[in-house]
Amino acid sequence: MINNIQVRDVAQQCLRDEATAILGIIPQLDEEFDRVVELLLHCTGKVIVTGVGKSGHVAAKIAATMASTGTPAFYLNPLDAFHGDLGMISANDIVIALSNSGQTDELLRIVPFLKEHNIVLVGVSGNSDSLLARNCNHHILLHVEHEACPLNLAPTSSTTAQLALGDALAVALMEVRDFKARDFAQFHPGGSLGRRLLSVACDVMRTENLPTLTPEMRLSEAVIHVSKGKMGMAVVMKDDIVVGVITDGDVRRAMQTHREDFFDVVVEEVMTSHPKCVGPNEKLSQVQRMLQEYNIHAMPVTDADCHLLGVVDSLSCML
Repeated sequence: MINNIQVRDVAQQCLRDEATAILGIIPQLDEEFDRVVELLLHCTGKVIVTGVGKSGHVAAKIAATMASTGTPAFYLNPLDAFHGDLGMISANDIVIALSNSGQTDELLRIVPFLKEHNIVLVGVSGNSDSLLARNCNHHILLHVEHEACPLNLAPTSSTTAQLALGDALAVALMEVRDFKARDFAQFHPGGSLGRRLLSVACDVMRTENLPTLTPEMRLSEAVIHVSKGKMGMAVVMKDDIVVGVITDGDVRRAMQTHREDFFDVVVEEVMTSHPKCVGPNEKLSQVQRMLQEYNIHAMPVTDADCHLLGVVDSLSCML
């Protein structure tokens, strides 16, 4: 039977060891890291990240992170490279090779090709005297004292450190590129962030069965329209022009203020005149900011002449 306390202790120790490994990277970052960032920033080709085994899995993740944050990159399996994939590497590319020992034979086999074609190689290893370190153009030392594995054999802390370094490179490049959220959305159009940054009001606005009122309408009738609209508000129209909005909050306040005269009060007396409106091509990110800034739930979408096109609310901005 599993001793849960013992298992949890082992797991906690593993996490502590890997956290220590990541913190141990910080004092190892030096001018060589700066040079590599500068090199990647001005790369006119692609960044090719490679590694074997567990380092290969990390390399694939690093390439994916870079590609999604403004640095064209892809992963190359060095084993496939010997069977035609070396043709994927061009003269302006930069290769980043990961190897904890720096002595991985399958990885070192591609070094002569890179040298022959004057392709810049950045080596990342835990041994500054390794073959990889001695034969690359730039070397980032990533030394880890021991693995989190109890046997100190399975790549654990070392691959965690590699992954963290890759993130550090990607984040540093984002900073020097002045990479913004809108840029991130360009590479993530399928995600919720991409949708909010790239979609516009007309993509999500409600256009059917819109609750509309006239300024002269009595609140006794307006309440019915607001309720049926199920948007917590209604748009006040005059001569097909948006002149105001009335919310369920306005209705409740009018009840408290006018009491027995409530049903005879007209919409114009309680509506918000000149309401906040957005155009059909307003980005959802901006619509969401406006809703939050003015502490409102929904806004009319109008054309340049204040004709009502639809209504957009906070829920549609998040879906």
